[in-house]
Amino acid sequence: MSRVFFAADLDTAASWWRIYRTDGVALAFTTHDRDLWFEGHLHRAAPGLLPSAIRRTIDLSDDEAEVDGALSHDTITSADIATGKYDGAGIEMGIVDWETLETASLYAGSIDSVAQDSDTFSARLKSVKSVLAIDTVPRTSPTCRAEFCGPGCSLSPERFRRRARVSRLDAEGGRVWLSIADPGRFEYGTLRWIDGPHSGRTVTILSLESDGAFMLDTLLDKASAPGDRAILHEGCDKTISTCARRFDNAKNFRGEPHLPGNDLLAQYPQPR
Repeated sequence: MSRVFFAADLDTAASWWRIYRTDGVALAFTTHDRDLWFEGHLHRAAPGLLPSAIRRTIDLSDDEAEVDGALSHDTITSADIATGKYDGAGIEMGIVDWETLETASLYAGSIDSVAQDSDTFSARLKSVKSVLAIDTVPRTSPTCRAEFCGPGCSLSPERFRRRARVSRLDAEGGRVWLSIADPGRFEYGTLRWIDGPHSGRTVTILSLESDGAFMLDTLLDKASAPGDRAILHEGCDKTISTCARRFDNAKNFRGEPHLPGNDLLAQYPQPR
């Protein structure tokens, strides 16, 4: 960065931030009073959105930051927040000279949680350093630690994907009925929307209801409609029996199903 910001009493500087949602949508904003185009993004003027002070440290602790604002911009809606479109989204914040468009990035991370109160919202952020807090040493577990069809599992994800259409849905209950054979195989799996207001977004299938509906981990937009297409990925309950009988993949099971648990230490002989 060659530009030195705030070296004089008056400066032509404004804040900017970008949001990269998990459905592929990218949004950019600035506190300036007009839109700014730089680094391939059109940053919309949104003076009502205010990033808080950014605390950067030299150690490995997470750098804290927040974004507060009013739901006044057309690109951020209450419905999108309620349906979780901003959950886990990547975020980048920085400063820009609104005359020369020289810029500097000050923060990078993701949205940890979004709280909504009336016509305002508050987003709590976690920096990229938060990944350093993840324990890299695997812990013993009776269930499989590997992600289904991910590293360590060795199965090809293409074998377990199917396309389906929504036959009917319950938007407020987060339930959908899909035209697909053998729906039980997709319990605990994922669903990626191709059409509709959730296009590009992946959600988790929590369970298969007795009436044949899939219970999703998020609410549905009311604009969702029968006929919307989705790609389903089969699920796995991560038990050794399912791994062996259903997928014939017990040799790659990443767990210790027969290891005695902590309750064994509490056992003692009982008199007859």
